[in-house]
Amino acid sequence: MNPTIDSRVEKSNAPLSGGWRELWSKLRRRRATRWSVYTLFFLLFIAVAADFLANEKPLYCQISGETHFPVFKGYAVAMGLAKWDAKYIRTEWSAHDYEAVWMPPIPYSPTSIDRKNTRFKSPFSKQDISSWRYRHWLGTDKLGRDVMAGMIHGTRIAMLVGILSMLVAGFIGLFMGSLAGYFGNERLKVSIVKILLLIPGILLGIFYGFSARRFILAEGVFGWEVGKGIMIFLTIVLGFYLLGTLLEKIPFLNKKITFPVDGIVMRIIEVFNSIPGLFILLAILSIVESKSVLNIILIIGFLGWTMTARFVRAAFLRIRNLPYVQAAQSLGFSSWRVIWQHALPNAMTPVYITIAFGMASAILAEATLSFLGIGVAFDAFTWGKMLSIARSNFSAWWMVVFPGIGIFVTITVFNLIGDGLRR
Repeated sequence: MNPTIDSRVEKSNAPLSGGWRELWSKLRRRRATRWSVYTLFFLLFIAVAADFLANEKPLYCQISGETHFPVFKGYAVAMGLAKWDAKYIRTEWSAHDYEAVWMPPIPYSPTSIDRKNTRFKSPFSKQDISSWRYRHWLGTDKLGRDVMAGMIHGTRIAMLVGILSMLVAGFIGLFMGSLAGYFGNERLKVSIVKILLLIPGILLGIFYGFSARRFILAEGVFGWEVGKGIMIFLTIVLGFYLLGTLLEKIPFLNKKITFPVDGIVMRIIEVFNSIPGLFILLAILSIVESKSVLNIILIIGFLGWTMTARFVRAAFLRIRNLPYVQAAQSLGFSSWRVIWQHALPNAMTPVYITIAFGMASAILAEATLSFLGIGVAFDAFTWGKMLSIARSNFSAWWMVVFPGIGIFVTITVFNLIGDGLRR
């Protein structure tokens, strides 16, 4: 083994010194991109700290000589590590006799109902409140829910859907695009026995993982059941693949043929792109009973991987003929090592761009679904759902303006960041 070539190959995988610092120095040259990054960090802060910024529960309180941290305990209750006492379940938090209390800046959660300020109280109208501390600064909706609290917690859902759905889409796109670009239609040689076994393996995996479980998928927790279906599918396919690996050791069964990976991946992408994404979303959501945020993330991510795959494929078609990749191949490295350790790190630039633009599309898709009433669960408060509530009273301008500004600013931020990365 030539140590000089080997060191060059390993060096190709090493990150550039100060790579992130250099990227930031280039991004900040454009004022629009720089302020978009600052705004994104601000939105992420609101998303992470939403329960501490807008909540009907106190951050700290003393009741009957006992000290409590209700917001923190709420996380423990959600994870099943603690339980609320009966008196905290039966009594509203605002009705307790506090000896000392620290409330969040907005003393309302998005589901809190202020019965004294129902029927769309505007931000500038007279409100029936005990003190300015409990004022609804952005108004209320028909039921008396605080719009500011809805905006804060809506930011969390928007960030979750935008970021996590594109992480799912990015993973699928990286996998499919790298295979298509690296192997093409002529580089992957597969034994006939493996192909003959993979075909029934894939069909059986689809049947036992999804078709036979279609009623469970429709009635159970969709995200969890889809995950189990994928695991069943992969287990069956892997079993048939390992069986093919054993059988191909028999001399007359190890004949190999060229497997057109690129052609198959591109046909799959064309099928996905030929059907409008909104129609697929509506079709899937029509059979899903649980409308949780996780389900929306998985569905949007599953439908949004094609653009990433196409960009990664194009990058791999260029990279696979570069000297350092050919050097790694000549040293006998496996195809998977060459793909994941040497080629993929140098093909990530288009991925960052597509993910940035994809996050904007994912947030807009979630807002559209919530506006149509088929998005996240009923008890979740999103910007799209706030716009939908405004349809019952067109004079409630604050129910349109503030969520609309939130959607516009967030989408613009991601688009400007994507444009900065592209430049």
